[in-house]
Amino acid sequence: MGENGAPKSAIELAMERLRKKDAEEGVTTRTLTDEEKAAIAEVRSLYDAKIAEQQILQDAALRRMYGVDPAEVEEVERQFRREKERLASERDAKIEKIRRG
Repeated sequence: MGENGAPKSAIELAMERLRKKDAEEGVTTRTLTDEEKAAIAEVRSLYDAKIAEQQILQDAALRRMYGVDPAEVEEVERQFRREKERLASERDAKIEKIRRG
């Protein structure tokens, strides 16, 4: 039962189990400071802008390729996906570095 006497939801039960498992494994959690939260928000905003810029560049490239071999179009799309994945990975690494302190 929860604090107010109502049964716990499946999510609450799962979170309880995860907290217990983390405690057993010695994993500690800490609350992010306001500065860390702001830094994370700034990193996300910056990388969202970079990804949007790449989307605009890809759209422009695809418009110029109207009537071109589909294999070339596929290559442009593949390059965009790869660049988007690289930016997302870079963003996630920076956020993780901020979280670790």
